Amino acid sequence: MNNHTRFMALVVAKKPDNTFTREIRERTIADLPPGDLVVRVRYSSLNYKDALSATGHPGVTRQFPHTPGIDGAGEVVSCESGSFKPGAAVIVTGYDLGMETDGGWGQYIRIPAAWAVRLPEQLTLREGMILGTAGFTAALSVLKLEQAGVKPSDGEILVTGATGGVGSIAVSILAQAGYRVTAATGKSFDETFLRTLGATEVISRTEVTEGAERPMMKERWAGVVDMVGGETLAAAIKSTRYGGAVTCCGLAGSPDLPLNVYPFILRGVRLIGVDSVQCPADTRLQVWDKLSDTWKPEQLAEMATEVPLEGLEEKIQAILHGGIRGRVVVKLP
Repeated sequence: MNNHTRFMALVVAKKPDNTFTREIRERTIADLPPGDLVVRVRYSSLNYKDALSATGHPGVTRQFPHTPGIDGAGEVVSCESGSFKPGAAVIVTGYDLGMETDGGWGQYIRIPAAWAVRLPEQLTLREGMILGTAGFTAALSVLKLEQAGVKPSDGEILVTGATGGVGSIAVSILAQAGYRVTAATGKSFDETFLRTLGATEVISRTEVTEGAERPMMKERWAGVVDMVGGETLAAAIKSTRYGGAVTCCGLAGSPDLPLNVYPFILRGVRLIGVDSVQCPADTRLQVWDKLSDTWKPEQLAEMATEVPLEGLEEKIQAILHGGIRGRVVVKLP
């Protein structure tokens, strides 16, 4: 392999009229940003952030042409730092991959070696991307609840946005860890899917927010994994039990938080932010090891739909409009 090696990638380009095009085209290694690690990508995935990048959202990507894909799994081609041997299987999630750095929707990526982690032996490359950033974020959220002292015997755990990539995996991990999970969703037809993942109860989004206009709500949740934000997160905090903890990792509903301080100063509720982008390497390894072992979802294969690069356009539009259940895995040629 050299800088003239050619490969296929989905490329987003910006037109003079500030609209964006997406096409699969040939690129070369020379087109990639500098880095000491080159990976031949076998699988990637589709996340909400990828769809934003693919449609030109300036909050994610400003430099074009660009290849999205915040997740990638494949084999090491070369590693100048010596951190990985050629042929080693690795997972790359977070940091700047797929944002300003060309990402996993191309057959090759070139990145700093510090961004990669070894693929655990119990996971295949495909399983690593069914999990991807979504699975990592879900597991990190559960780890934060555990570290906050929330135990299965404490009571119900609420998962909001439960049919999405993060939510569905969080439901499965929590159930396997022995928690009683209540899954909240705006999609009533997905109740069977969520119960299959381990939810003991499935409720509507409106049931979470009913009565949220009050300063405090009736205590119900021992802990919460939220990826919706906005009114949903505010209501979840107001209805968390004394000493409970709430993790926050998304803003699908809204980035704003219409809330007072009463739950924090009267019930000792803790709000814990979950960031999967700059997460330290030792924590990354801890989370991936758990995901490959005791936290590996039993229904992992059933959570995913697989598409080639050519099938991404339809899925990009679907995820932007809330039309995706579970995970979309991208298989690179």
